[in-house]
Parts: sequence; C-alpha cells; structure tokens
Amino acid sequence: MSQSIQFSTPSRTPHLLHLPHSQQFNRPLSSISFRRFPLTTIKYTSIRASSSPSPSPDVDSSSSSSSQVLLSPNGTGAVKSDERSVVATAVTTDTAGIEVDTVTEAELKENGFRSTRRTKLICTIGPATCGFEQLEALAVGGMNVARLNMCHGTRDWHRGVIRSVRRLNEEKGFAVAIMMDTEGSEIHMGDLGGEASAKAEDGEIWTFTVRAFDSSRPERTISVSYDGFAEDVRVGDELLVDGGMVRFEVIEKIGPDVKCLCTDPGLLLPRANLTFWRDGSLVRERNAMLPTISSKDWLDIDFGIAEGVDFIAVSFVKSAEVINHLKSYLAARSRGGEIGVIAKIESIDSLTNLEEIILASDGAMVARGDLGAQIPLEQVPAAQQRIVKVCRALNKPVIVASQLLESMIEYPTPTRAEVADVSEAVRQRSDALMLSGESAMGQFPDKALTVLRTVSLRIERWWREEKRHESVPLQAIGSTFSDKISEEICNSAAKMANNLGVDAVFVYTTSGHMASLVSRCRPDCPIFAFTTTTSVRRRLNLQWGLIPFRLSFSDDMESNLNKTFSLLKSRGMIKSGDLVIAVSDMLQSIQVMNVP
Repeated sequence: MSQSIQFSTPSRTPHLLHLPHSQQFNRPLSSISFRRFPLTTIKYTSIRASSSPSPSPDVDSSSSSSSQVLLSPNGTGAVKSDERSVVATAVTTDTAGIEVDTVTEAELKENGFRSTRRTKLICTIGPATCGFEQLEALAVGGMNVARLNMCHGTRDWHRGVIRSVRRLNEEKGFAVAIMMDTEGSEIHMGDLGGEASAKAEDGEIWTFTVRAFDSSRPERTISVSYDGFAEDVRVGDELLVDGGMVRFEVIEKIGPDVKCLCTDPGLLLPRANLTFWRDGSLVRERNAMLPTISSKDWLDIDFGIAEGVDFIAVSFVKSAEVINHLKSYLAARSRGGEIGVIAKIESIDSLTNLEEIILASDGAMVARGDLGAQIPLEQVPAAQQRIVKVCRALNKPVIVASQLLESMIEYPTPTRAEVADVSEAVRQRSDALMLSGESAMGQFPDKALTVLRTVSLRIERWWREEKRHESVPLQAIGSTFSDKISEEICNSAAKMANNLGVDAVFVYTTSGHMASLVSRCRPDCPIFAFTTTTSVRRRLNLQWGLIPFRLSFSDDMESNLNKTFSLLKSRGMIKSGDLVIAVSDMLQSIQVMNVP
C-alpha cells in the first residue's frame, strides 16, 4: 500500500499528501489519517498512526455535524457533537495553572509571536553579578542559563548564587537554569595571592613555581597547579596564559621555579589555563596523562548534585568514555533528578573524537579560548562551524562561548568585529551564546547582555525576512521505530509551519525529547514546549526557539488543547484566529488548527 496522509476538513474534499521518499517510515503503517476533534469553533486536522487496516468508520467527512460521532484524540472513546458544550465547560480558566517566563509573556503580549528571540543566552555569574538585584536584571535582560565557573569562588559562594537564582525563579516567575562548569585537570595558574588580577608588561621577568607560600606571595610570582611543571618545560618554550591572552618565553629553570620573559603583555586572571609550545607545536604529553575529571571536580560534582543544578559542563573532554562514566555516576547519585552533561570542546583530543563525544553527551560547548591555544587561530572558525553542524545533526544543543564581547569587560560598547562574530554564531543557528568575563567581572554586564539579545533578534529577523529555509536534510537519528515516527512527525511539523506560516508550534512533552526534535528543525515560528515538571522546563530553556511552559496535561489531546487555549488567551498570550500546529510525544500526532 502507498504511504500517505489523508487530509480532510469539514468543507473540502479529502486530498492525499504523499510523503517524499526521504520522509517515509521504515515499515508501512496500516493507516495514517487526519482526524477532527470535537472543538466547536476549530477547524483542524490531525495525523495519527493507527493500527486498523482502514480509516476508522467513526470519522466521516460527509456526515452532518448534528449526528456525527467523533473519535476522541486518545482513542479511548467517542464524543457526540451534542456533548461539545460539556467538554468546553470542563476547561478551567485558572491562570495559575500554567507557568511561563515573565519576560517572554510580556514580549508575546506586546509584540506577538514573531518578536520572541530564538537564540538562548548564558551569563557567567561572578562578583559583578552575584547579588539578587543583579541576577534579576540579567533575567529581565534575557538570561536563560546562569553559569557557575568552579575555577573561582568557594562552594559556599556558589551555593548562595544557586539559592538566589532559585528564589528568583520562584518569586519573579523566571525559569533560569543553572550550569555548573568544572575546572578540569589541565594546568592552571593559582589564585594570585588573593588579588583580582595582575598586569604583565612587555619585557618583565615573572616566576612560575610549584612551591606553596605560607606567607605573602613574592612580587611577579605565580603558582602553578601541576607539580611536574618545572620538569616538563624547557628553556625556549613559549608559555601561553588563558589561550594566548598573555605570552611568556621560558628563559631559566631554578629548581621548582621557572623564570619567564613576558613577550606579549596582558591581564593575568586567577585560575587561568596554561599551555606551552615547543618548536611551533603544542606540548601535549603531560596534559594527555592527566585525568579529565580531577579529585576536586568530583567534589564539585557532588556539590552540584546536592544543590540540584540543571547542567554540568565537563572541561577538556578527551573521549566519550568520560561522559558515559559521569552520566552513570549522576544516574546513581542524583536521586531521580536528571542533570544534563555538557561536553566542552576545547582540545585537540576532543576534536579528534568529536562525533562520539557529542553523541554521548547532552550538549556541547565551543570553548574557543582554550581551543585557540591548542590549534592554530586560523582554524578556530572552521572548528566552530563543524562543532555546530555535528551537534545539530545529532540533536544536541550547542553553546558558542569565549570572548564574544571581550572588550566590554572594560568598555560600554563592543567592537564591530565582536558584533560580526556574534552575528555569525547566530547565523550558524547555534542554540546558545555565552558571556564569560563580560558578565562575571566586567563593568557593563547588562549592556553586554543587551548586545547579545539585540544582535540575535536582528539576525533572526533577517533570516526570516529572507525566507532562508534550510534545504539540507537532517540525518535520521531515531534508534527505535517509535523514535523514528516522532522524528518524522517533528520534521513534517516544522516544514508545515514554514509553508503555512503558522504562528507557533505547540509541543506536549513529558521528557522534552520531542520539543528538542522540533527545535532541531529550526522552524520560523516560536515553539511552545509544554511539560509537566519544573526541572524539564528549565533544561528546555537551553535549546533554540523553545519557550518552555509548565502545565499539567493528560493523554487526551482534546482536553489539553482546550485547557491550553483557555489559559493562554486569558493571559493575553494568544488570540482567536492564531494558527498553530500541535504535536505530542504521548500520541505521536499532529494537529493543525486556528485558536477559537
């Protein structure tokens, strides 16, 4: 039999919409039919996978509405047309029954569907932004995820930030997720004796040492985290601080001390990463022997589990084995709460094993600062594009990070080159952009976030105005037959959304997986992701185009839609006549409808 979708409406003759070969299911379904649900003022259709050998006799497009018996969307029974008023009156109008980010709600009310930003924004929290008022300002400005860098600060300090973000969500109606970023086992500088920073000038002699100081640190002396540092470096090696922001040349070794000449001046920050080059090549031997997750990292991970963070970012991932090991540990320790694992791609090893690492993880971060210290600078843009494409193909959210607006640490406006860099990351359809020092210790964190938001909105609007629908097909990723059906449904829903010019796609999802499949397709319209749990809602806040709601719903799609329409209309977020497409991971169905 042919694989087709029967499309029927109350006023039109049924049509057959044939799926292209690339979108056909791997084994034939007995029927895939559009069916109407008993909503008195809604004209829409649904795609459903049915086990019957022929279309159900309960659905007859030629029968009159007065005598028609309609199959309920969960397939458990029929509702007569004269019972529609009973269904409608059963829908609650309690606006407290749905939770959505307050800033997004205001944008929808004021400017409509097309005004919403699709690219998500991450802010690293530091001394400049750790207060409750500063956190609220970032949330109002568009922060979707708060990042905690475990290289800096004490666990008590980080605990205070986590509590403030949770309080912000509870009291102010936000859904800001929390990402904890591990330090990793790579070679780092020490804490600079408690100073916030130190300036290295051209021609100065600095001492890098593995010694611990009981008293005050000698002038121009930096401690190093790796005990074998003095043994491994050689005279003539080039030492790069923080991905090359400051450069030194090794000129002398005296026991545990290494004397270095500053050749490129700059600002030294506590816990900055160190790499050294010899004869034009990165010295990798010792770094390769260090564990990806250090003993300190495991203590930090236990802290993150106890505090209920939403994501853990793992630094300097070398293979998928590390990710799998950590996910097993989290599954055993996190007491039922799921924590996403983000792989930071910032080394040659991670690029070599890129596909397997991303496949094992729950997302990836393009950590361009440290990556640029391990590969030639001219290769970083191509590496970024490759990482973004692989993540998109494998349906994993991808974050572009490091030095997006570095100049705004000190200045209120970015360079034009920085704006172009942000624009390119948005054009590549990255899920999220991340501020590091700009928001953690910069003088203008709010302005830096505003730049990310406004540039993202403008580039996204340009993309829609130019009708730049992507024609490159996404590779199939479903492993089971049910997953393949969900994938095809989401691909079709996104294509229909673009072709029909719908206002929004509604996704009812318990785990968030089907919402991520729709996000992967990057439709022009926003994606309303309805889920029953607060933790899933927060995690969805990392993915492109998703507006996560918390809403209690059932397997009865008719009831879900009526309830959703009533709640959103009562809050002014949608209006009668808006065209939406609804999909569900419970029934694997598509409905196309106008809001009554």
